[in-house]
Amino acid sequence: MTFIYREHAVKRMFERDIYEEDVEDTILNGEIIEEYPDDKPYPSFLALKICNKPLHVVFAKNIDDNEIIVITAYYPNKDKWSKDYKTRIKNEMHNL
Repeated sequence: MTFIYREHAVKRMFERDIYEEDVEDTILNGEIIEEYPDDKPYPSFLALKICNKPLHVVFAKNIDDNEIIVITAYYPNKDKWSKDYKTRIKNEMHNL
């Protein structure tokens, strides 16, 4: 399996002090908490793993070439996610 890091992912990881080892561990051993099957050119996923702190990684799978494309990685904001960091908190303004 080959990991391919998009430019956006590398930039955000650098800004957020996120390491490749943690990203790859999250993808390989974390929990898929959201799926985006209609994303193009490949379906993508949001994975969660609690390393030293919760980490979210968005990635796509190119199964034909055995590639994982890392799109972005971030530490989830506790104001936007449930306590277990698996569910987005709905914005009250959207319900008006």
